[in-house]
Amino acid sequence: MLINIRLRLDTHGVPYRIEDPLSKPMLIEVRQKDEICLVRCEGHFITADQEYLRAKKDEITGANCKKVLVDFSDVSDIGSAGIGFIVGLYTSAKNSGGRFVLVGIRSRVREVLDITRVSTAIPLAADIASGLVILSEERLAEGIKNQG
Repeated sequence: MLINIRLRLDTHGVPYRIEDPLSKPMLIEVRQKDEICLVRCEGHFITADQEYLRAKKDEITGANCKKVLVDFSDVSDIGSAGIGFIVGLYTSAKNSGGRFVLVGIRSRVREVLDITRVSTAIPLAADIASGLVILSEERLAEGIKNQG
């Protein structure tokens, strides 16, 4: 296991630990606005507390949102735990007749999503505004289909 600890000296020459932004623990925040769940993720999604991920997934699916927008702009890396979380959210949204979009993907995360081919199955957008447009376009397309 690789541990990255950085120290700095204070004004009295005493060392103190500084946090490495790339070793930030995983954090998932969920907000609901109307029929949309906004899920903001940050940190490393490489190894994870499965109980935490399950609880967050249950929180999101329990909110009964018709649309789920997941913001990954503060996620520096992703592994199997993160992929499982994203695919699980996407599957839950689709199975309940909802919509899903993943936004703000950094290049390293995009590489992993491309290698695993997750990026070919899940809608992606550059940012939150673009993601909201995608979610609303899908709603319009459904309305047209349902009317015809």
